[in-house]
Amino acid sequence: MTQIPSPAEELRLLDAELRQLDARRTVLLTRRAWLVHALRPPVWTPPPVPATRRPEATAPGVQNVLLLLGGILLTIAAVAFTLVGWGHLGITGRSLVLGTVTLAALGAPVPLLRRGLRSTAESLAGLGLALTVLDAYALYAVALPRTDGLGYTAIASAVLAVVWAAYGLTVGAVHRTTDAGTAATGIPEPSAAGAGQQQATTGTGPRAADTDRGRQAAGTGVRVPLRLPLPAAVVAAQFPLLLWAVAAAAGAHAITAALLVTAAFDAVLALRLPSKSVRVVAAAGAYGLGGWGTFAAGWLSWTAAGPSAAARAAALLLLAASIALTAAWGAPKPGVATGTATAGGLITVVAFGGVLRTSLPGEWTVPGHLACGIALLAVVRTGLPEPVRRGVALASGCVQALAVAWALPVVVITLLGPVGAVDPVWSGAPATARDAVAGDLPWPPDAVTAPLVLALVAAVLIVAGRAAEWRPRALVCALTLTWATVFVLPATLELPYLVGLSAHGLTTVALLVYARRTHPAPAPLVLALLTSLSLAFLALASEPATLTVLAALAALFAAAALRPGPGAVTAPASLGYATALACAAGASLGLRPQHIALLVLVVPVVAALSAARVDEVPTRVSVEVAGAVAGLVAIALTVADPAMLATVLALCGVIAAGTAVREDRRPVGYAATALFVMAAWVRLAAWGVGSPEAYTLPVTVPALLVGALRRRRDTAVSSWTAYAPGLSVTLVPSLLAAWGDAHWPRPLLLGAAALAVTLLGARHRLQAPLVLGGTVLALDALHELAPYIVQVVDALPRWVPPALAGLVLLALGATYEQRIRDARRVREVLGRMG
Repeated sequence: MTQIPSPAEELRLLDAELRQLDARRTVLLTRRAWLVHALRPPVWTPPPVPATRRPEATAPGVQNVLLLLGGILLTIAAVAFTLVGWGHLGITGRSLVLGTVTLAALGAPVPLLRRGLRSTAESLAGLGLALTVLDAYALYAVALPRTDGLGYTAIASAVLAVVWAAYGLTVGAVHRTTDAGTAATGIPEPSAAGAGQQQATTGTGPRAADTDRGRQAAGTGVRVPLRLPLPAAVVAAQFPLLLWAVAAAAGAHAITAALLVTAAFDAVLALRLPSKSVRVVAAAGAYGLGGWGTFAAGWLSWTAAGPSAAARAAALLLLAASIALTAAWGAPKPGVATGTATAGGLITVVAFGGVLRTSLPGEWTVPGHLACGIALLAVVRTGLPEPVRRGVALASGCVQALAVAWALPVVVITLLGPVGAVDPVWSGAPATARDAVAGDLPWPPDAVTAPLVLALVAAVLIVAGRAAEWRPRALVCALTLTWATVFVLPATLELPYLVGLSAHGLTTVALLVYARRTHPAPAPLVLALLTSLSLAFLALASEPATLTVLAALAALFAAAALRPGPGAVTAPASLGYATALACAAGASLGLRPQHIALLVLVVPVVAALSAARVDEVPTRVSVEVAGAVAGLVAIALTVADPAMLATVLALCGVIAAGTAVREDRRPVGYAATALFVMAAWVRLAAWGVGSPEAYTLPVTVPALLVGALRRRRDTAVSSWTAYAPGLSVTLVPSLLAAWGDAHWPRPLLLGAAALAVTLLGARHRLQAPLVLGGTVLALDALHELAPYIVQVVDALPRWVPPALAGLVLLALGATYEQRIRDARRVREVLGRMG
């Protein structure tokens, strides 16, 4: 019979078979990998190619550098020949040499262009242009030495400009005719192959130059193959008018006109010519000479002594403005057009404003310029291109911003000046509003028209922003400027003091009414608050005015706080003015500061009662903060009187405790406790009590009560959290005092208290009282036994302490394991306590 193995034996056999199979599989996989590697053909890896060194400069770059250096050297040689070797030849020889060299240099580019050597042609053309300048100098030195140098230079520069422009156009025409003839006959140029090879290697062929040289010059349809002659002609054209005006001693206005006319000529070239290089040079001349001429015309307008001189300067400025606006109209880029139009608008304002400055009194200078700037807005509604209209509008905005900046010092002085009038308080009402505002500060000159300037800009913002996307921002700015106008008007016009107070008060009322209609609107509220602060400081000059204004402001802001929305600003403002009114009323009644504090405490009471009935969270928080600030003011008033300070602190604690009754203000109870404790401390200090227990027990008792209540509500609270702070406040200072006390009552009482705390901790199995009470009890006993221990130590021989230390160490070593076990048991017992 076949013996059937048991399940355990069968499982063992299966595990053995599986292990053998895994070992066999590993051997077979290893053999397979070796066979695959042996049968794979070898892969040929090419040898690394050494890195080729690339040239650091391109062939066209090397060519251009060589040609440029060659042209420069030839030019230097020609200058040296003209200046040094000129005197060794006769007139005929001189003329023949310079003429021959100049004609050769100017004529050489034509055959070079036929062969495609454009860079070489450019270099020789530049040499020829330089030689023409030397020819002009040679002509002056030989034939016209007695003529005026500046006049001759002006004529020569004009002639050179014409000659260079004609030369550039002529070479282009000849080159075009040659190309047309070649295309008609079908016969290529003799060196076409060589030229093509050079074009392929250097990149200087016609296709590479089509982007600029292929443009048509002056609208004639003639292609300009050379870049240099036409830009050089534009450069030479910058000097004739200016040098002619200087040579003729024409005066500042004529010289400025010459600069502007030249700039206009450059602007036309920059806008009309298709060649990029010519446009760049012409634009640089237009900006440079135009800016120079505009600055000169502006200086002439600023220094003009009468209307006639200002009118002549204005004519020059208008010429500059017309150039700028025309250039902006034809500018291809919107950004350039907007910037140029802005400059043109500003120049126009300066032109007309200069005439008004010399015709009107000095205080009307800024309003006159502002009127001119506002008049520019009429252009915005015309059919001009959008970038031009945007630039003109921007220029008008710049003028208005500068006008507002001019009026800003008056607003600042009116707003901040009353702060300097606080000392001395109630010194007497001044005669005018300006005396109350400025005081000893210098009033800005010609500031009588500042309200007019602010009002005009505000009106412009209201009108211009009616249908614009930025209408809300425009209305805010207009409101601010209107407020500034009304705000500075009494001081500017030197109205009576009471009229100034009334104007500020009415402005505050109007702003609060406007804020109620447009809530939520922070701007009217902020302006109303600033006006009321200035009004309050202005009223400090007179006692009746102070009481009346503070009472009115407190009532006004309290009434505004009744409406939802602005209460977060108006309610604390009302409480602040009520605090100031309490201080002023107490001072008016002749009360001392510590007694005035009792009046001030009415404000925190009102704040606490009001906050309990307010639903809006921001308003409630701001009211409570204002009440807290009023309480701090009351405390500050009683610092010099400790007895009254204790009373005020206690009253503040009562107010805080009343606030903590609310469910959402329970944390205020900590502040109430702190106030009560400080009140007790101040009272004890006023009585001359020096015992630390008198100061610590008022803290310990409430802390222990709070800890007990907390443990009753939450059993997971540790005794260290509930009782350790309260016990430490009294035990630690008392222990420190007992160590420095030579008498026995304090250590005895401290030991009794520590023993009671320890027993309570052991009775209720609380860790914190047990550890703290035991530690204090041990240290207190050590303090009492210290004198006797010292006596015993002094009576013992000196070998006794080392012997005792050795015995202690032996005992500790002998019972180490037992002590560890005991320590663990003690820790477990303490851990099971609360």
